Amino acid sequence: MSLFQQSRQIIVGLLLVLTLSFTTACTPSVSAQKPMNTPVAIGGSQGNYAQLEQGNTAAGQDFGQWVTKTAKGLVQDAYVRDNNKLGVVITPQVRPTEVKDLAKSLAQGFHKNFPNQDVTVLVYAPDKKLILTAKYDQQSNQIEYKS
Repeated sequence: MSLFQQSRQIIVGLLLVLTLSFTTACTPSVSAQKPMNTPVAIGGSQGNYAQLEQGNTAAGQDFGQWVTKTAKGLVQDAYVRDNNKLGVVITPQVRPTEVKDLAKSLAQGFHKNFPNQDVTVLVYAPDKKLILTAKYDQQSNQIEYKS
């Protein structure tokens, strides 16, 4: 074997080792880790969940995700139960004077998505304490608030 062929094999080998070293070092490692702060289901009667479900039906899951995405920083989490109960955790950016208006807007939108039934909106503070309940009455088209 000539000196040129040996040099070429050595160089190709070194390049291969370097390429594998850099791609392995630069690729983010993915490993399962236990979450540091496991969320708990709000208002759930079935105990703790590993993760907060945003709905116990497909339509409820979709609506809960939609509320969280479109709330523009006002709602940090949302869940729907039985297509007639919406729970939202507001962000610290929501002023106390805005909570009732937000609950009203959520109740009206929730009723439009789940018509022909009474719906309830539960508004939780960022510390997950219930601060307001808004009940939309289908028959009267009125919302009753309870702090």
